[in-house]
Amino acid sequence: MTATVQEVSTRSRINWKAVWRNFYQAALSVIVALLIGALLLLLNGRNPLEAYASLLVGAFGSVDRFAETLVKATPLLMIAISVSISFRCQIWNIGAEGQIIVGAIVSTWIALTFKTLPLVLLLPLTFLGGVLGGTIWSLIAGLLKAYAHANEVITTSMLNYIAIYLLAYLVHGPMIDPQGFNFPQSPLIADSLILTRLIPGTRLNISFLVAVIMVVLTIVFWRTTLGFRTEIVGHSHRVAKQIGLKVALMIALVTGMSGALAGIAGWGEIFGLHYRLIEEIARGIGSLGIVVALLGELHPVGMLVSALFFAALVTGGNAMERNAGVPFALVDVIQGCVILLILARSYFFRKASK
Repeated sequence: MTATVQEVSTRSRINWKAVWRNFYQAALSVIVALLIGALLLLLNGRNPLEAYASLLVGAFGSVDRFAETLVKATPLLMIAISVSISFRCQIWNIGAEGQIIVGAIVSTWIALTFKTLPLVLLLPLTFLGGVLGGTIWSLIAGLLKAYAHANEVITTSMLNYIAIYLLAYLVHGPMIDPQGFNFPQSPLIADSLILTRLIPGTRLNISFLVAVIMVVLTIVFWRTTLGFRTEIVGHSHRVAKQIGLKVALMIALVTGMSGALAGIAGWGEIFGLHYRLIEEIARGIGSLGIVVALLGELHPVGMLVSALFFAALVTGGNAMERNAGVPFALVDVIQGCVILLILARSYFFRKASK
């Protein structure tokens, strides 16, 4: 038991050798994926150098382009941090998409229902609504995992579908904009609730700063008693019980925290970008956020870099399609190659080391 606790304590400190090993493995996986993409571009009759140059310019070539890349990276980073907390506790939460949706629903409902409240009260209340929505949605799976031993992969997957259909029902029915010509969307939130722009003329808003704060707080969290206990539970339930930890309570707490952070992402999407509830509010963000977490090795700084990389692929991919005539589907293929190589890299490097 003591050896296990000491092992977790050692893992809580930075192992720079392991950091470097994970970094070069991830970097090599990305390079191989880009080479595969280059081969596909050649087969498609495109110049890979021109295409990738267009991608870089599209993602980082100007202040506006870089700001848009940060906009795309913000929800990915939030979701990655969200799922990393549960993953490090060996709880496989893949329900981030549903938690984003419910967080967005609750925060939007508060904004539309309590319009008469002063801004100084209403905006924080919408933020708390996003946190509450995500927390409740993830706690359903967390409590089932903790007290009924239900498989969280199945429960979080099913909760995703329920959230998607709940959102569809609301934007086609009770929350539809009466002046929206029957489009599946809610009324607009008040202009005063729109998040402040960090760079005028761009879509970059203070939700990006919220994501950066989440990175800092997560680094601190893993150095607290609660973070230490979370890793012990993830390492061994038996050891956790022997040292007096309430495993079921820890599972519920961790899943609740994970969902709360995902709910914040939903809040940011509404109040920073869309200003209303729409049917496609979270399409694809949840699953890509999980990949960002895995590429970043569940480390906050690694996930920040990973989120920027995938955001650059999306933003630069649009520019590559416009300027180099590359089908955007190829960008999806490159993303898929990165995902496959990231998931398989531990196997290949383990084989190579033998």
